[in-house]
Amino acid sequence: MQGIPISYFLILSAILFSLGVIGVVVRRNAIIIFMSIELMLNAVNLTFIAFSNFLGNVEGQIFVFMVMVVAAAEVAVGLAIIVAIYRVRETVHVDEIKLLKW
Repeated sequence: MQGIPISYFLILSAILFSLGVIGVVVRRNAIIIFMSIELMLNAVNLTFIAFSNFLGNVEGQIFVFMVMVVAAAEVAVGLAIIVAIYRVRETVHVDEIKLLKW
């Protein structure tokens, strides 16, 4: 019995990663940018899982776990920074936030 070919998963992963890159490049809202980064990380996770299943080993699943840990930390720190900036500047648009400029 043949399952779903790995190429379908890789194509889906490439589409998701491309949408994430477009979201980071085009959008100026910091929350949308973080969501796009999470979409890219999930696309990489899908690739790891697809190759792990195709090759029959668990190393890809271990990498997925590590990526999920990093993503959770990124969300916690990133959202805390966004909330702190919003309290000071009352905006989350990246173009309007210039806290590090003199």
